[in-house]
Amino acid sequence: MADKDYYETLGVARDASDDEIRKAFRQLSKKYHPDINHAPGAEQKFKEINEAYQVLSDPQKRAAYDQYGSADGAQGGFGGQGFGGQGFSNFGGGSAQGFGGFDDIFSQFFGGGQGGGQGGGQSANAPRQGADLQYRMDLTFEEAVFGKDTKISYDREAVCHTCNGSGAKPGTSPVTCSKCHGSGYIQVQRNTPLGAMMTREVCDVCHGTGKEIKEKCPTCGGTGHEKQRHTIDVKIPGGVEDGQQIRERGAGEAGTNNGPYGDLFIVFRVAPSDKFQRDGTTIYYKLPISFAQAALGDTIKVDTVHGPVELKIPAGTQTESKFRLRGKGAPNPNRPNAGFGDQMVTVTVKTPKGLNQKQKDALMAFAAASGEDVTPHEGSLFDRVKDAFKNK
Repeated sequence: MADKDYYETLGVARDASDDEIRKAFRQLSKKYHPDINHAPGAEQKFKEINEAYQVLSDPQKRAAYDQYGSADGAQGGFGGQGFGGQGFSNFGGGSAQGFGGFDDIFSQFFGGGQGGGQGGGQSANAPRQGADLQYRMDLTFEEAVFGKDTKISYDREAVCHTCNGSGAKPGTSPVTCSKCHGSGYIQVQRNTPLGAMMTREVCDVCHGTGKEIKEKCPTCGGTGHEKQRHTIDVKIPGGVEDGQQIRERGAGEAGTNNGPYGDLFIVFRVAPSDKFQRDGTTIYYKLPISFAQAALGDTIKVDTVHGPVELKIPAGTQTESKFRLRGKGAPNPNRPNAGFGDQMVTVTVKTPKGLNQKQKDALMAFAAASGEDVTPHEGSLFDRVKDAFKNK
């Protein structure tokens, strides 16, 4: 972390607003998401962007980072990851405010391991939220535009149905650990360059839970968790784009010590359309028309994701002319009541090939009426070269 600047990673100023930070993160995460960008280094870049956003989007973490970070963005002032491999604001699970307690730093440095120091760390047997999960969902172009209601199934760690998460055999209960007396930690003396010091370590009997299970649950083996095939109803909002995600709270894995479930993040992979292109709420469509339609004007049926609609082509329309079909685009998933965007139609005039004699005569007459002297090329290339020599 010593050489990283979170603001530079997101490409925002140090006084950027929350909206500017959120917008920068959204754009960069879409660009470098591993599901979208398979270039070497893209996944690492995505991790760095996410790491920067996790700090700058949290007011407390951002304040601590701004106050204690060095000029080059080093977190802490101890050379980045410092002693424990984490930023100072998260040593041993400590608070993100300030340094999180120097006890945490010394605990990490002198072998304290998990759990942090006295006064600043989180209790080992405190409830902790479960891990988040990610689910990748494939959508068609139209499903992404209109959204849909569906069901998804996936495997996760759930609270054991037999012991209800206690880890103990039904009819029995965990007891207070005889070695750490319920604290989850034991005091260990270590010899250091500064002399003998007492540090805390996770109890090797209860593994930090503060409780011993004499008779383990036959279903989960004492862990309190079991594998579960979980099914949920998902409402996908209209207007989602490739690489975007939605959060299903509480649909992740089970927590520890009666902690809450984590969350499930559903990441969308949207298949491209063979007709349309899309940018946000605007859909783009190319419409080929004939020379006669462009010159004389016409009313043409145009495909949209909402069904075919009529488009009036005025006389004298030039190729690459653009027309707007209001309300025939996609919605904004963050503004569901704002309605649909527009569809932009780009007209391209087709040049006819393989004209018959009648068509050629008609075009020659048109050229003559326009005052143009047109000499059409007839026959094969060999015939044209031979005629050129004859004329000479």
